[in-house]
Amino acid sequence: MIREAMLWEPLEGGKVQCRLCAHRCVIAPGKQGICAVRENRDGSLRTLVYGEVVAAHVDPIEKKPLYHFFPGSKALSVATAGCNFRCGFCQNWQISQASRRKGGGIAGEPFAPEDIVRAALDQGCRSISYTYTEPTIFFEYAYDTARLAKEAGLLNNFVTNGYMTAEALETIRPYLDAANVDLKAFKDETYRTVCGGRLEPVLETIRLMRRLGIWVEVTSLVVPGLNDGAEEITGIARFIASVDPDIPWHLSRFHPDYQYTQAPPTPVAALRAAAETGRREGLRYIYIGNVPGESEDTLCRTCGLALIRRRGFSVGGTTLRDSRCPSCGTALAGRFS
Repeated sequence: MIREAMLWEPLEGGKVQCRLCAHRCVIAPGKQGICAVRENRDGSLRTLVYGEVVAAHVDPIEKKPLYHFFPGSKALSVATAGCNFRCGFCQNWQISQASRRKGGGIAGEPFAPEDIVRAALDQGCRSISYTYTEPTIFFEYAYDTARLAKEAGLLNNFVTNGYMTAEALETIRPYLDAANVDLKAFKDETYRTVCGGRLEPVLETIRLMRRLGIWVEVTSLVVPGLNDGAEEITGIARFIASVDPDIPWHLSRFHPDYQYTQAPPTPVAALRAAAETGRREGLRYIYIGNVPGESEDTLCRTCGLALIRRRGFSVGGTTLRDSRCPSCGTALAGRFS
């Protein structure tokens, strides 16, 4: 469905400037922004993907991954086509890059905001997750859905590359409860050459989310030869700790995919070494993902007691009492029932 976009302003000569993401595209009449799902039509910015869902599934919240946000609950996950990045290692490239492929189109299956909320309630979900592609580029759809979800007692979370403007984040803040932000590297050059963006706007999004009271977790896909150097891993960990050492850091194993097939899968030893670096830099909650059998339990930061036990995306049990360790009374950072 084509609808007028939010967060834009008219410019001279029929051009418009989009204020949704950090690209801040200036778009000529008849042209689209970098995301390829927002178009200038006769001097008015339009979203081309409102209500056009290309993926909708009920997921465990741990799959986002969000480990400190109502663990063990279910989220109805939805996405439209499109993204404002072009990462060569994207794991969902079939839908995130669909709007850019020649003849790929951007149509999905109609799924109105009120129907998403109803489906989430019917499926016993605790939240709605805007995920798989980049939720920033289907902002209007996410905003309307999140507002209705909040009225119905549901929570909302973004799984995002963090390349949004402060205006966008502050607009959706009343309805956004949590986010997992991909911090893909700690070099601006990597962001420019591999992702088609810049580093600093992502860092500022993480800072602003915490200041606004949104629960934040960070994921870094560790790619051999790209972002796995000791200096870069240390930089990421040190940055997260400087924002809040309670922010969980998910270290995800890379597997060759899409256009990035020159690197091998991440050695598990490299992920463990990165986790140790994070602990030295003061991070309290670090998880290794995409590695079957690797422990992903949440431990008390004071006494080490297992507070939440996990196997894969399943929660096997919790010993939490009023969000605290039953042994030493230390509060566990996050959002819990």
